[in-house]
Amino acid sequence: RRVLFRSVLAALSAAAAPTAATAQKLVIVVRHAERADGGAAAAGMDAQTDPPLSAAGTARAVKLAAMLADAGVKAIFATEYRRTQDTAKPLATRLGLAVQAMASREADALVQKIKSAHAGDVVLIVGHSNTVPALLKAFGGPDVKIDDSEYDSLFVIVPATGAMTRIRY
Repeated sequence: RRVLFRSVLAALSAAAAPTAATAQKLVIVVRHAERADGGAAAAGMDAQTDPPLSAAGTARAVKLAAMLADAGVKAIFATEYRRTQDTAKPLATRLGLAVQAMASREADALVQKIKSAHAGDVVLIVGHSNTVPALLKAFGGPDVKIDDSEYDSLFVIVPATGAMTRIRY
């Protein structure tokens, strides 16, 4: 899978012809990994406000780190919630980067920050099922839907062209 993923990254990077308006080379966007409370709110039960990752979620975060270890990620952003921070942490640790916290309700500000502060970079953003679609759209991507039970989508977008691919991991 790593070879296939690197091939996809290379193809998308090649599609991004450098222009003055180009922000970063690639933006990789994922939803946080599985929650320890199993997404209780989606099931109509009381959910924790800020649950940690489940064992499956922790394993998915480690898998994400292995997949992206050689992708050239230079900055990592995650919302203020524990589950997003913990999803990003294994990759951040592996790369020696800090996970930069962003307010989940301030996607527009994050997009502007990334466009201005990370020119030429590959950036990872960890969000939520209700924030990932807006982030992708803000970087020029198409409309997407993420189901409440879906934790395995990884989106790679080229902001210069809006070219995007969805990979299951």
